[in-house]
Amino acid sequence: MLDDAQHTAMRPHVMVNGTPIATDTEGYLCRLDDWSEDFARAQAAKEGLTLTAEHWEVIHFLRSHYAEHGVQAQVRVMIRHFAPIWGPQRGNNHHLHAIFPRGGPQKQGNRLAGLLRTKGEH
Repeated sequence: MLDDAQHTAMRPHVMVNGTPIATDTEGYLCRLDDWSEDFARAQAAKEGLTLTAEHWEVIHFLRSHYAEHGVQAQVRVMIRHFAPIWGPQRGNNHHLHAIFPRGGPQKQGNRLAGLLRTKGEH
């Protein structure tokens, strides 16, 4: 029989400040309340991504949008938000996907923002 430490080690997780935070096999949090900026940094590092100020703007926007509307923001909503702020060269679909290369802002962005998988995602 496995003890708690062995069971935790077998489950997908991200180590955040020495504490294992449970994720699913793709790195999405199992519990929304486990999110922290340290989780985002740790998960990003696991995915080979160094978070910049741009990433944080998107992550905080995604969290804010979810808190306000109860659903993840669609890419077109992100573009509508970021185009006036970043300008047409960066506030577009191509740039958002370029800065979140593993599934774009709807997958990688939501994952780093501590949000659940979007509907229909497997």
